[in-house]
Amino acid sequence: MQHISTRRGLLGGALALTIALGGSAWAQDQGATVKAGDLAISQAWTRATPGGAKVGGGYLTIENKGKTADRLIGGATPAAARFEIHEMSLSDGVMKMHPVAGGLTIAPGKTVKLAPGGYHLMLIDLKQPFKQGESVPVTLRFEKAGEVAISLSVQGIGAGAPGAHGGAMMMMKQDAAPAPHGGTK
Repeated sequence: MQHISTRRGLLGGALALTIALGGSAWAQDQGATVKAGDLAISQAWTRATPGGAKVGGGYLTIENKGKTADRLIGGATPAAARFEIHEMSLSDGVMKMHPVAGGLTIAPGKTVKLAPGGYHLMLIDLKQPFKQGESVPVTLRFEKAGEVAISLSVQGIGAGAPGAHGGAMMMMKQDAAPAPHGGTK
């Protein structure tokens, strides 16, 4: 019996270590930082999609190391018919998604994170499902930095952001304080 308990202890310890290190290993899977002018683009990823899915999301981090703003104004991918920049927002207790009109500004000295539940790339009319372990080529179009080729690393269907532990947790911004329990404001 002690042999079984020791084996379970070792397996449990190995599992705990895997979970603890998972965030940093996950982040390393996102590939190297791509530089374009004053911009540094990192942590580019997407989620695997089930067969028949028509849309996918793209997530990444853009850091502007310059002294002037730039804007992400569009892009393209051979993996989908359309490419849009979207934002999710909470309005009156309802999560809404809509295209970002005029592009997404990256202010000088600031970092913008495209992540589930916030700003993200919307890949529409997928040509085939995204499969975990593969990558999706994307060309980002910036107002000043021009076109930048990156690859989105395909993670599991329920994957969270790099460094996050667990499933798909949404980072939401709220326009107003939540309503009191059981009522409306």
